[in-house]
Amino acid sequence: MGYSLNFNPIWENWDKLLLGLGLGLLITVISLFVGAIIGLLAAFARTSGNPTISRVAAGYVEIMRNVPFLLVIFFVYFGFPTLVPDQTSSLIVAMAIYSGAYMTEIFRAGILAVSKGFLEAGKSIGLTNWQVIRFVTLPIMFRVVLPSLSNTLIGLFKDTSLGAAISVPELTYQGMVINTNYWRIIESWTAVGALYLATCYSLAFLLRRIEHRFAQWA
Repeated sequence: MGYSLNFNPIWENWDKLLLGLGLGLLITVISLFVGAIIGLLAAFARTSGNPTISRVAAGYVEIMRNVPFLLVIFFVYFGFPTLVPDQTSSLIVAMAIYSGAYMTEIFRAGILAVSKGFLEAGKSIGLTNWQVIRFVTLPIMFRVVLPSLSNTLIGLFKDTSLGAAISVPELTYQGMVINTNYWRIIESWTAVGALYLATCYSLAFLLRRIEHRFAQWA
């Protein structure tokens, strides 16, 4: 028996796909924000003169960068059910911890890219160490790492699809539900793939515009 395409179940459940897409974007933004804080703190720890703190931060980075992301999701969800009682919170925590390791290296590269001349100039006008970080290091570093952060954002959004493994109702999970209920394999995954593709292209376009705007201010 041949397979005949029928997109009616897709249109009937289009609102669920869009809700899943919106949830994925929300998870991405929250995870990126928390992961950026983790990454920034770890980056300053790695570039500090304290060898103990630097080694701890380096260990965190090496562990997270050498284990599968799905394993991190399972570890958070099944290992800490009292701290993160629902699937969505577990995915956010896992994504923040995992992305924080990658952003640590991004921020570390940005910090090392700041010329010593700028740092010395800040100190010469009487800025404290914290003020040098706030008014000199961070603004320059942000412009340097913005393209890498853009790529991280898009990568995180695609990684939300792994949340389907613990039943997070994001886009991929909604596609699985449609596929299971209506057995529309090609149609459901075509629709899910098209939404991912359109969203990633839109995010890339928007982020490139932001990068261009910041480049003009540099």
